[in-house]
Amino acid sequence: MRAFLAIPMPQHVADDLAALTAHLRTGRAVASDDMHLTLAFLGDVTLAQLDALHMSLEMLHVAPFSLRLAGLDLPDPTAPRSVYIRAQGGAPLADLQARVQRAVRSAGIDLARSRFRPHVTLARFGRHPGPQALSQLGDFLAARGDTALAPFSVAGFALYRAILHQDGAEYEILETYPVPLAAGPNWA
Repeated sequence: MRAFLAIPMPQHVADDLAALTAHLRTGRAVASDDMHLTLAFLGDVTLAQLDALHMSLEMLHVAPFSLRLAGLDLPDPTAPRSVYIRAQGGAPLADLQARVQRAVRSAGIDLARSRFRPHVTLARFGRHPGPQALSQLGDFLAARGDTALAPFSVAGFALYRAILHQDGAEYEILETYPVPLAAGPNWA
């Protein structure tokens, strides 16, 4: 099962982001229900690994903190494959991400070493966007690159399953953390 851990966007934030991406006339917009901030990409994992991870994650305490989304950017401006909005959560976000990564590794799941650049992906593009697509992307960034949303509170995160389709991925939340009382894992 292909999985990742992420902070889901509250509905009002996802709606604001969807309204923003409606102005982008190229690429494939991320569905508002699928918008999230990835904390750790797990790749393909087994049910046994998810069980071990669940035990570690349900022990994590998440003190609520404020998250702000501001400033549009591209991961690689020379070959844009996506456009995103940067996330600012300061030390509490960095601490949560580090604790999540430690829990993942303690469950025996290998993680790629990469720098954490918190963001929410808004749209994806094909491997080689043409001149018209690049022009439309440039216009979008010029007009809306300084977009900033009101801060919102984060009190947890979720385990997602990614289901890959030819036209993109579909995401399903398997579990939320902290775990609601009397709830158990949803992947068994």
